[in-house]
Amino acid sequence: MPPEKVPSGEEALPSTVERSDAKAERTWEKTYESAMETYDGDGARARRTAFAALKHTHEKVGDHWEPKDEYGPSDEQAERGGADTDLPTAGGVDANATKDHLLGLARRLDVPGRSSMNKDELVEAVRKAGERETAKARKKD
Repeated sequence: MPPEKVPSGEEALPSTVERSDAKAERTWEKTYESAMETYDGDGARARRTAFAALKHTHEKVGDHWEPKDEYGPSDEQAERGGADTDLPTAGGVDANATKDHLLGLARRLDVPGRSSMNKDELVEAVRKAGERETAKARKKD
């Protein structure tokens, strides 16, 4: 039986990254390919590692990733490189951003009740709004 073909970073590129800027695509692809080599073809671990790297430079806004103003991990899982699946993830939302920044994202995504939310609630609401936008975009793809 011939060995299974391992997808390249470009072939494995998630749709949310495809809808993002070139830097987001390059970051995800290069990290994914390197992680596939490092982790002996473990695709799930390579994907987590690629997303963790992306979360240092970009944040998920709606159905795509946008560059962050400051470099750094967006949540506990990204801080650890995506290796620990028991850590909480904010789904690409920069949980380390200021409340004002999160409120601005919530406004852009038309999150209802945003003005009365605390920071943790804003992170969760922006994450859920992003999931809805991604689901809509995937239906169009």
